[in-house]
Amino acid sequence: MIETGTAPLLADVNSLESQSSRGASVSGAVFNICTTMVGAGIMSIPATIKVLGIIPGFVLIFLIAFLVDITVELLLRYTHSGKATTYAGLMAESFGSLGATAVQLCVIVTNLGCLIIYLIIIGDVLCGSQSGGTLHLGVLQEWFGIQWWNSRAYVILFIVLFVMLPLVLLPHMNSLRHSSAISILLAVVFIAICSAMAIYALCKGKTENVRLLPDFANQVSVFDLFTTIPVLVTGFGFHVNIHPIRAELGRPSDMSTAIRISLAICIAIYFSIGFFGYLLFGDSIMADILVNFDQNSDTAAGRIVNDIVRLSYAMHLVLVFPVMNFSLRANIDELFFTKKPVLLANDTPRFAVLTCILLAVTYIIAIVIPNIWYFFQFLGSTTVVCLSFIFPGAIVLRDVHGISTRKDKMMAIVVIILAIGTSTIAIITNLWSS
Repeated sequence: MIETGTAPLLADVNSLESQSSRGASVSGAVFNICTTMVGAGIMSIPATIKVLGIIPGFVLIFLIAFLVDITVELLLRYTHSGKATTYAGLMAESFGSLGATAVQLCVIVTNLGCLIIYLIIIGDVLCGSQSGGTLHLGVLQEWFGIQWWNSRAYVILFIVLFVMLPLVLLPHMNSLRHSSAISILLAVVFIAICSAMAIYALCKGKTENVRLLPDFANQVSVFDLFTTIPVLVTGFGFHVNIHPIRAELGRPSDMSTAIRISLAICIAIYFSIGFFGYLLFGDSIMADILVNFDQNSDTAAGRIVNDIVRLSYAMHLVLVFPVMNFSLRANIDELFFTKKPVLLANDTPRFAVLTCILLAVTYIIAIVIPNIWYFFQFLGSTTVVCLSFIFPGAIVLRDVHGISTRKDKMMAIVVIILAIGTSTIAIITNLWSS
């Protein structure tokens, strides 16, 4: 448990500011925020556009980004007014140890689920998968045939040990700014290829029919619209990394600027992949658009393009992994090692052991349970909604520092009601249709 107002994990903001060698730039913060948001959820955006239609899809993306901006600003305002330097510490100031534990458990469930899904998808891309009796070959199997060394267990183990482990052993979030920049570049490459393919198909008259509005006459019910909201909310969920990124900024006051730039970038990314992906595949779009690229092409150029798309996405997830792992490790340490006087980043044995254990657990689960999409969607969407909307709204209504205006409290009530209402309907709809 965490004591109210304490911050055992992260150094005091002022002490971090004085360490100019670690002072992160706004661009570094933007890359880390964008990387936190643009994870596996980007692949499901086209499927949400198929359900919503082009116009409602763009409106909903913009609306969720607007609400996220509001809740993040509220969290930052209470961080400035109090002593807490972590999300859990902020909840502890308002609701005591119970509030802090609630945040930590939500972060652990959400981030651990994300990391497991990342490894599963990377394994699918490189080693193939089997669904519905159909075998989908991975890139390595297409290139070299089915060998013992390109099986899922060996390939993921190699990536975990020689790619991910060096990255997750970096003790500071700012150290990941370069890998975050590359991950965003890979996401842009993926979108650029999809856009080029869609424009080429449009010129050849081979694009699919798209709808501007939901197709209530045939496929979509009103309740189906609510199932798209958790996917989009997950795509904008970066609240868990607000405090570590802010703490390492040269000037923490620059955080608001970094957040708005990041949200603008992600709005552009999500609408681009949603529009061009839907234009390219139409109603045949899968819940994970990557499956649509897992097709045999008649030409060598087509096969190369498909492989580039799949590999760029897999590499993107490899580089997103350490950013999500950072907040997972931080919250586990804060939950179980509250009384440790030394910061996690400065306690090398504790840092290394906790990092290796988390990486090993993630690897084992990803190998033993190779498909947990529905499990992750159910838990991930509910916990992300809590972290993004319900907890920030509750902090504003509690108002332990007496800084909330009437407008703030009205907005907090609206956000909480919308979050609980839409999530409940989405969960019931998913359970009813499964």
